[in-house]
Amino acid sequence: MVNLPGNILILTGPPGAGKTTASRSLAAESEGPAVHLHSDDFWHFIKKGAILPFLSNAHQQNEIVLGVVAGAAEGYARGGYFVIVDGIVGPWFLHLFRKLKCPVHYIVIRPPLDDAIERCRLRDGETLMDPGPITHLYTQFSRLDGGLENHVIQTAGCDPSAALTAISAGLVSGRFQLAS
Repeated sequence: MVNLPGNILILTGPPGAGKTTASRSLAAESEGPAVHLHSDDFWHFIKKGAILPFLSNAHQQNEIVLGVVAGAAEGYARGGYFVIVDGIVGPWFLHLFRKLKCPVHYIVIRPPLDDAIERCRLRDGETLMDPGPITHLYTQFSRLDGGLENHVIQTAGCDPSAALTAISAGLVSGRFQLAS
C-alpha cells in the first residue's frame, strides 16, 4: 500500500464523496505509522460563536480552523507519520498547507452529484443532508483552476476499493504532490 512517513495528504471533495471511508482505509493499510485527521472534528471544538462552515460568512472562521488543522498535520508529519487530512479543503485554503515544511499531496474525490447527495442522505448523526449546500459545495469542486483539475479522481462507477487503489497509485507516483 502506501509508505509516506513525513508526508501530508489532503483528501477532499464535496460532502458524500467518500473521503472518510478512504482516509480510514489508507491509515489502516499504511505500511508505516499513520494519522487520520478528520477536519470536521476541529469545527466541533468551537463551543460558542461557531458559524456553520458552509455559510458565506464563515470564511474567516474556516481559515482559522484549517490553519489549526495544518499545524496539527505538520506536527505529526515531523514526527514521522503519514498524515491524512480528511475534509472539505477547497483550493482557496491551500496556502495554509503550501507553507508547511513537508511534502503535501492534494486529492479531490469527485463522485457524481446524485451519488454524493444520496450518501449524505443515508448518514446518521449530525451531518449535512440538505441537497442545497451539498450541491453548492459540489459545484465549487467541479471547476478547479491552476492545474488542480489534475488532482481529481473521478469515482463514477467505482467501488471504495477501486477508489482507494487509484488514490494509492497516485500517491506512490507523486502525481498529486503540491508544489510549495
